[in-house]
Amino acid sequence: MRPAAIWRAAGLVLLVAAAAVIPLAKNVTVTHVGVFVLLYVGAAVAWNIFSGFTGYISLGAAVFFGVGVYTVALLSKHLNLAGGVVFALYPLAGLVAAVVAVPFGLIALRVRRHTFVVVTIAVFFIFQLMAYNFSWTGGSTGIFPPFLNWDPNTFDMPFYYTALVIAVGAAVLAWAIWGSRFGLQLRAIRDDEDRARGLGVKAMRVKLAAFVISGFIIGMLGGLYFYFQSEALPEYAFNPFFDLTIALMAFLGGFGTLSGPIFGALLLEPYLGYAQFQISNAYVSEVVLGAVFLVVIILLPRGILPTAGERLTAWRAARARRSAAPAAAPAGPAGAPVAGAAKAGTAGTGTPGSGRA
Repeated sequence: MRPAAIWRAAGLVLLVAAAAVIPLAKNVTVTHVGVFVLLYVGAAVAWNIFSGFTGYISLGAAVFFGVGVYTVALLSKHLNLAGGVVFALYPLAGLVAAVVAVPFGLIALRVRRHTFVVVTIAVFFIFQLMAYNFSWTGGSTGIFPPFLNWDPNTFDMPFYYTALVIAVGAAVLAWAIWGSRFGLQLRAIRDDEDRARGLGVKAMRVKLAAFVISGFIIGMLGGLYFYFQSEALPEYAFNPFFDLTIALMAFLGGFGTLSGPIFGALLLEPYLGYAQFQISNAYVSEVVLGAVFLVVIILLPRGILPTAGERLTAWRAARARRSAAPAAAPAGPAGAPVAGAAKAGTAGTGTPGSGRA
């Protein structure tokens, strides 16, 4: 294993260990914000598994999130589920979202990158309108879960650790995909899809598989959101702000990298949590977020971590060249005695020879 990979793995372990002890401080606000931070970490990593690895920018990830929300909401409503059994519904929510991702992907992935963005936006609004207008979704009234009679002092802790498990699982899965043949095919599609097809990559099948994996993870997070927020409302389950946020997190940290989405989510989501509690006008935080997105795209198109890594590498290379450069003396003074000696030696040997002759 390369030193960079060792340091990356060690950093991830330390980060997980630090995250695991945060709820032990028993600060309700910190734990509440921490659930959202981990939720967005998992969502940004899942989004990056598809969009970052293939180069296809998706603005329809909220479809999977909303499907996960309503899957758990409808099951809890009809089965009247409460208590620890609710956590068993999250994989089912992810599975339903993955099933939805198959026809969604078969339609959207038939086009190339720029058109794909438009198709995902269109599909997103179709799902949002269905959530508003179908009677079984509760319409604009929404669906509310059965009351969870848990200790209010530790109410957030089960959701926190569940979100932590999903986020860590998503990061490990992204790392495993990156180093696999499947990940190599995804990156080949990102670099040059036509050439990848010419080399034998089944591009449609590979893209669809990544799309489904991404949808499964985001669907589970949607199911977690329902019980944590105790509501399934169309404007929050199918929220375009969710798509823009996770895309910005990935671009901010490093689009298409392993650690970039994690770094971006850890950097950005605490601000969003702070804005939720401290800024009375909700549109202010959205304006700030849009401005940050614009600055990142223009000034840091590769993200903070790749840009910082490139500059650090260039600085080290320049420093190594300076230290390896020899302190050479001028050639003229050093060469003069050598040339003079050579001439003297030649003359000395020639004189005896000519005398004997």
